[in-house]
Amino acid sequence: MALLLAVGGATWRCSGRLPARHFSGAARRGERPGGEELSRLLLDDLAPTSRSAGGLELLFGLSPCLLALRAARRCVTRLLLQAGRSGLQGERAELLRAAEARDIPVLRPRRQKLDALCRFQVHQGVCMEVSPLKPRPWTEVGEARPGDDPQQLWLVLERLQDPRNLGAVLRSAHFLGVDKVITSGRNSCPLTPVVSKASAGALEVMDVFSTDDLAGFLQAKARQGWLVAGTVGCPGPEISPSSEIPTISCLEFLWDRPTVLVLGNEGSGLSPAVQASCQLALTVLPGRRLPPGLGSLNVSVAAGILLHSICSQRKGFPVEGKREHLLQDP
Repeated sequence: MALLLAVGGATWRCSGRLPARHFSGAARRGERPGGEELSRLLLDDLAPTSRSAGGLELLFGLSPCLLALRAARRCVTRLLLQAGRSGLQGERAELLRAAEARDIPVLRPRRQKLDALCRFQVHQGVCMEVSPLKPRPWTEVGEARPGDDPQQLWLVLERLQDPRNLGAVLRSAHFLGVDKVITSGRNSCPLTPVVSKASAGALEVMDVFSTDDLAGFLQAKARQGWLVAGTVGCPGPEISPSSEIPTISCLEFLWDRPTVLVLGNEGSGLSPAVQASCQLALTVLPGRRLPPGLGSLNVSVAAGILLHSICSQRKGFPVEGKREHLLQDP
């Protein structure tokens, strides 16, 4: 039975009964997915759809699309897939099998048409029309008491507006083992396909929460015994000289209790209300004397350094020389 989903006042079917050719059960017959069948699919078999009217968006990139199918959190109306004459190999073949298993129409558009649909983003020959992801209310985070685990780490993002910065931060947070991510409800970048692509698909498998009262959220965590640590650029001009908040290098930070790490806007940093809710400020010290204008790092770069400096203190964190499976660049 097709699942009906209402988005933005429109109703559509998750099975995606659009005028399109379906791949037949090649995998069930033991044939190579995307081989002979893919060559029989008409190149221009791409019926137009009104994504905006149906509340849909175009997810692009191999990792985001594959992870979205694995996670099954989005409804998918169709998969747009490019392939050479030799068919599909590796993860692209897995992508086709996953779409077949969910009865999702698979189309093979021309490169020029796919480029135009993606507005010339780097799509790697893979796109999907999908329902959007939205942050969950922070009230759904669930109770986490400091005594449960002294090495809990939540990441709070205030007013991050660049989708590529947000995606890169989410990728680092997922990779390094951050427990929760909370964003400010106002003036923050939505969870767009660009965010998913920049996160190498990490957005598809992690929960992102949101609150309109970030200062109140941080104050509540402090009352529960959590350490609320803000972040500043070196030498910390965001914190006024009269501030009583101590500022230390991230290399000096000792992670001995549950911590909320707060990162601010790309240009203005933390707002005064959020800054006042912090008990400590962490900074990344430069390795040389810097000229004016270069006293800070890109927020996604700073996030990676800060998170690694904290998470490397976690018991069981991989030590040098121990090889782990790494996310591959998209």
